[in-house]
Order: sequence, then structure tokens, then C-alpha cells
Amino acid sequence: MERIAAALGVTLSQFFQTAEGNASPAVVRVAQRVRLDSKWSRARIEALAADRPGARLDPILVTLEPGSTSGTRAFTSPREEFALLLAGSAVLTLETTEQLLECGDSVVIRAGVARRWRNDTLSPTKIIIVSAR
Repeated sequence: MERIAAALGVTLSQFFQTAEGNASPAVVRVAQRVRLDSKWSRARIEALAADRPGARLDPILVTLEPGSTSGTRAFTSPREEFALLLAGSAVLTLETTEQLLECGDSVVIRAGVARRWRNDTLSPTKIIIVSAR
């Protein structure tokens, strides 16, 4: 999804923005989250904030089902990202190095560094990713 949004010249929040409202609420309720389910990767991406003018952060919640990945190969992002594992564990590949991250672990990924998330467990993994705009 990040690659599609980048190709369109928008952030993930802008990608998920609905056409209905110009006024963006500060609070986004669980039921109001814009969500994208990927059948091929078995991942779900949820926008955690509405796109607002002047916003400097782009938070998303990624849920990786057992055996799923964030993509077929590592990808780069033009933005620095902070990630926090909320549930489960995941293997994070940065360039060619793999790191096992457990619930509660966090990482800052520099812009331009190739990354790929993989869930090798039997339980869903939940990751909050916040990128700078």
C-alpha cells in the first residue's frame, strides 16, 4: 500500500481519506477507521488518524495474520517510520538483516531503508507504524 500511495504522491492517510468529509475529527473511533484488507498477503491496514491539514504524522495499524508478510519482497519508504509491536511477534527484515521483534519491542526505520514484515507464528501480529509526512 505504501508503494501505491507513494506512486500517487500521497501519504497512507491521504490514500485512505474518504471523499465525504472535509472536516477531520481529532478522534477516530474504532468503527470509523478506514480499513484495507489484502487477500494475497493476509494483512489488514487501518488508518488511525483522519487526514488533517498540517498534520505531521501518519499512524496506521497493521495486522498480519499467521504466515503472512507485508509484501513479496522488501520495499523502501521515502519517510522515516516508528513501529511498535502491540501483539504477537514478527520478523523484520531491514535490507538483508532479520530481527525478531516481540510484543512491546519498537524500532525506528530510516527513510530509504528496505523493509519487510513477516509473521511466522500461529497468532495474529499487530503493529502500529507511525511515519513522518
